[in-house]
Amino acid sequence: MTFGPLLIPKALQIYRSIRASSQGPHSRVRRVPPGVTRARTILWLFAIASIILSLPAFAPENVFTLTQSRLQIPVGTLFTRLQGMRLLTTGQDVLTARDEVLRNKFASMTSRLLYLQYGPDVLAGCPFCSSDDLVTYFLYALPSVLGPHILHLAVLGLATSGLVAGPEGARWRMWAVISGVMFAGLEVWRLASYNHKLNAGTTRVEELDAFHWNLRVFRWFGFAIIDAFFDAALWLTSTNRWLVQPLSLSERLEDSTRAVEMVKGKLSMLGAVKNTVMRDRGLRERNEAYWTNEGVVMGEVSEEREVVEGMNQAMGRMDLTTLEEQAAGMADSVVAVMNAGIINAVKERAG
Repeated sequence: MTFGPLLIPKALQIYRSIRASSQGPHSRVRRVPPGVTRARTILWLFAIASIILSLPAFAPENVFTLTQSRLQIPVGTLFTRLQGMRLLTTGQDVLTARDEVLRNKFASMTSRLLYLQYGPDVLAGCPFCSSDDLVTYFLYALPSVLGPHILHLAVLGLATSGLVAGPEGARWRMWAVISGVMFAGLEVWRLASYNHKLNAGTTRVEELDAFHWNLRVFRWFGFAIIDAFFDAALWLTSTNRWLVQPLSLSERLEDSTRAVEMVKGKLSMLGAVKNTVMRDRGLRERNEAYWTNEGVVMGEVSEEREVVEGMNQAMGRMDLTTLEEQAAGMADSVVAVMNAGIINAVKERAG
């Protein structure tokens, strides 16, 4: 509810922009291009994989929640419980090498607090980290934090590349990179600014802030949300439902040329048919008889009372002065274009 007054107007603004874009002069809805389909498939696959990886089954174990132990529990009792859990899950009551390292580390309360912040891999695997210099833990954890973000940036770059998604995807490339970099910066900032001493006063397991595990879920769900957003953006923009871009000059010229060629082909076919009719005596006589009869019929129709009244009413509603001005403007523009073409042709020949 805190962000409701900020998010709701923004959502309404985006919805109105989508509706306005879909009603523009160039907004004829079209099918999703094949390149965009490939890009959306890549984004969906990574989003699904991110959601799966956010599940607890793929997270490193938290010995405190696994054994339901409070933070101040004696080390021996904690790992005795952990050994019992190993017996239940694997059938062997032995501790791993990492468990032995953590047993030695947990002699210090600071190490237990850092365990909740950075996780077991950093606390047990860092060879140069020291509780006296907490920055060393952050530096050691940084590559493992940035690794998934680099992979996510690569996926976003691939999905918005011109080779995969075409121009419809390339228009989102910069925004995809910016969002990926900002999300990576947000996670690094959260890790660097977290106060590991927040758990020092907790006496119950339910009160522990498992920051490392929460941050991990935040990361993978963030990837899925970003990918879902760009998937929707690609679909909306590529089908001319949002942020419609007008055709470029070259595309408009190409469409106009294609239309002129189609008209020219139809006129050529019409000329060939007319030439055939005029060369054949029987067809020519039938053609002349048809048009003679058509003139008589249309003349009789135009003299009917209802037709005359309808034409008079239509002429009365028309602004003849405006029509004359529009016709004159169109004629002037056509003449100007023709004159410009003639002048350019003369210059080219003279050159």
